[in-house]
Amino acid sequence: MPPLKRRRMLAALPLVVLGARTASAETKVTFGTAFEGGSFMVYALAFLDAMRTVDPNLEIASVTTKGTEENVPKLEAGELDIAMVSGEIAHELFEGAGRSATKLRVIVAMYSSPGMFAVRSDSRYRSIGELKGKAVVWNGKGSGVAAQARYVLDGLGLDPDKDFQAIYAIMTEGPAMVIDGRATALWGSGLRWPGFIEMANSARGARFIVPSAAEIKTIRDKHAFLRRITVPAGLYRGQYDALETLGTWSYLLARADLGDELGYRLAKDLYRVERAGTLSRVLVESTVKNTLSSLSSPDLLQPGVRRFYREKALLQ
Repeated sequence: MPPLKRRRMLAALPLVVLGARTASAETKVTFGTAFEGGSFMVYALAFLDAMRTVDPNLEIASVTTKGTEENVPKLEAGELDIAMVSGEIAHELFEGAGRSATKLRVIVAMYSSPGMFAVRSDSRYRSIGELKGKAVVWNGKGSGVAAQARYVLDGLGLDPDKDFQAIYAIMTEGPAMVIDGRATALWGSGLRWPGFIEMANSARGARFIVPSAAEIKTIRDKHAFLRRITVPAGLYRGQYDALETLGTWSYLLARADLGDELGYRLAKDLYRVERAGTLSRVLVESTVKNTLSSLSSPDLLQPGVRRFYREKALLQ
């Protein structure tokens, strides 16, 4: 089935089960994804394909959600076994920002999520300061993408709602709003982010705006958990230079009481994909090395995952 049709099918159905229901199937896992239009759904499809290849007897039920804002409460309520969560929200959960620290634990680091603005290539805007007072699409207000924007702007003493004409829309709507002039800029996050691809491939084209070197230092002085990330040249049409910006790692998290054997199995399956050298372009950053380097402590790993890493001498 063509990728676009598969994506639409997954987004439209509340539940899609991958893996045959046979007597040999040992486990069924509920997997919280997101709506169509963002990097989460692209990752979800690649993850499901990879897991079905290496472990066909593991049933993974894909549950379409609103993304991070719905995945976190459903994980904590035990309604999902695993789910995708943006890095900024994961940071708040682990640190206990405004609440008690979460007991959710990490299965794997999904991918780095560099954040930046996109404007039409025929616009005059080239810096964050020039966007003040303009209409900017931040995506869903409770989304991880919007949370990232808040941290980046807060580091510069700016507020998305007070210093800009804030527009909160679903991810599939944002690019068109900038292309047709209803908005000046779109904030997005991730490598090969679908909204940026749509803008860059449009007749108007796209120009990307990132913090300056001085602004990056200022932001990290206040929010050190934000990482410097390079967006490679040529990632988007018309983007001829590498871009230095800030971002985080998004994670596949597990509910607090997920069985250790299942955590071990998921880690083993993902490691098999990594060792075989068959990580797709979407999954290429989902490695043991990136998972460990992105975390402040190995205690944030799901216990079964941590046991697998230690057995393989990947973690001391």
